[in-house]
Amino acid sequence: MASTVQEILARKGTDVVTIGPEADVGTAAARMNQLGIGGLVVVEGDEVLGLFTERDIMTKVVSACSDPCTVKVGEMMSRPVVCCKPDTPLEYCKMVMTDKRIRHMPVVQDEKLCGIVTSGDLLADEVQDRQETIELLYQYIQSW
Repeated sequence: MASTVQEILARKGTDVVTIGPEADVGTAAARMNQLGIGGLVVVEGDEVLGLFTERDIMTKVVSACSDPCTVKVGEMMSRPVVCCKPDTPLEYCKMVMTDKRIRHMPVVQDEKLCGIVTSGDLLADEVQDRQETIELLYQYIQSW
């Protein structure tokens, strides 16, 4: 099992899909749909301003009957953003994500965005760890 965010990033990569605060919500939604992702990191230059997720679309745009083609991402994004560092322990990320009810955590090092960790990444890591344990136990039993 990976123990830090860096180990997850080494496996999945450090690419992060971003969007600027002036983009309209319709463009952001289309981009997320095209890429099959649930959120975008909102940035201006190197600065992480917020997160824009499927939940934001539902709770702030659709429920308010706003026109997604006229509303800006910067007006609807979630903030403040909870970030972590590459050396952050995964157990801490799990605790924070559960406590704050978030599914995306940007990874920042030296004030620069260098990756993102999601609840799906953490779940996949747990599944892999359990699968490895099962295989080891199976090998142990077979060696008797």
